[in-house]
This record gives sequence, C-alpha cells and structure tokens, in this order.
Amino acid sequence: MTTKIKKTASRYYAPTPAKWRKIGDSILYGCGAIGASGLIGFDELNDIFSPKELKIIIGGILILGFVGKFITNFFKEETKQS
Repeated sequence: MTTKIKKTASRYYAPTPAKWRKIGDSILYGCGAIGASGLIGFDELNDIFSPKELKIIIGGILILGFVGKFITNFFKEETKQS
C-alpha cells in the first residue's frame, strides 16, 4: 500500500501538462470569482439564505476551487518507454 501512495505522491511533483494546468487554473479562478462575488453580495444574499448557509456555500465553493487545482497537479506527461 505504501508503494502505491509513494507512486501517487511522486506524480504530484512531476511536470503537469499545459492542458491540465489550464483546467486547474480555470477551476481555481472560477471558484475564487464566485466566492468573492458571494462575499461582496453577502448583504443581498443574506435576505435569501441564513448567515450559516452562506458561510457553508461560500466556503464550499472556495474549497472546491483549491481541491480542483490540487487534483490537477497529479496529472503528468506520459512518457513512452521502448
């Protein structure tokens, strides 16, 4: 089991292909923008949702962005072995 974890961890530090970097950056930017706009419009959204619900929604969006960016770092370029 530990060798599988080590292999997965080594993929994190391998160079990420440009396609996956763009996807991860887009996820992070999109979730950051949505979370920031939720914070800016907090007073208006407070009429619809309770403060606790808003904290959960905004926090979940921001966490989703960070996790999405983190997961895309595990993709690496496949090298052909001859």
